[in-house]
Order: sequence, then C-alpha cells, then structure tokens
Amino acid sequence: MDISSTLNELLVRLFRNINVIEERALRTGEYSDVTANDMHVIEAIGMDEAKNMTSVAHALEVTTGTLTIAVNSLVRKGYVDRVRSEEDRRVVLVSLSEKGRRAYLHHRSFHERMIDAVIEELTGEEQQILGRALTKLNRFFRSTDSRTMS
Repeated sequence: MDISSTLNELLVRLFRNINVIEERALRTGEYSDVTANDMHVIEAIGMDEAKNMTSVAHALEVTTGTLTIAVNSLVRKGYVDRVRSEEDRRVVLVSLSEKGRRAYLHHRSFHERMIDAVIEELTGEEQQILGRALTKLNRFFRSTDSRTMS
C-alpha cells in the first residue's frame, strides 16, 4: 500500500474512532445525556464569565439559531444557565451551571488522557514532527471549503 492510501485509511479511521470513543467517554454516569455536540457547546461557553450567544455561535462556526436550539436543550438538561444582559436586554448571555462545569472538566480530563497516551511513546523529535504535521492538516481543513472537496 502506498503512503497516500495508508494515510487516507489512517485518517478516516482516526476521525471515526475519535468521534465514537469521545462520545462513549462522555456518556458515562452523570453525563449519560450529553452528546458530543452538546460537549462542543459546553466547551465553547467555557469556564470563564458568561458569553453572549453571538460569540459562542461564532466560535462554533454555526448560526445563532442553530446555537439557540442546542442551548435550549442544555438548559433543560441543567448544564447551561441563560440570562439577559443587564446593559442590553436584547443580548442573551450563557454560562455553565455547576453541572456544566463538572461536564467541562470531565471532558477536559478525557482529552488530557488522550494526549498523554499519544505522546508517551514518542520521542521529543517525534512529538514536534507530529505537532507540525497536525498543524498543517488543520490548516488544510480550515482553508478548504467542503464543496471543493468533491
């Protein structure tokens, strides 16, 4: 098998496995009602002060309407708090509830374990090479419009 075919197979498998494994790791115990999509929203809201919906939607690269649907679900599940801004009542602010903060930390712990497992068997040089390769791959995905991939 040539390197292009090998890389294609590895990347396809890797993306699929990460999605499946991350979903399983998230949906444990207290967090059995959290989807990977929910977790991305929780992650974008973050642990800091409340954020407006527009900035969270921008970070996720979705419309405010799409984010509203996700936030409504997370509010019902008890992961997110939503309030109107005191300065401008048109602005909706979202923040993580205590349950949402625990889910955020749970997810961050999964990512830390994943990264530790990846780098523990690599030399320093291999870690640097992997970092550069993944940066280039990420740059490709960020600069390529999905419609041009067909």
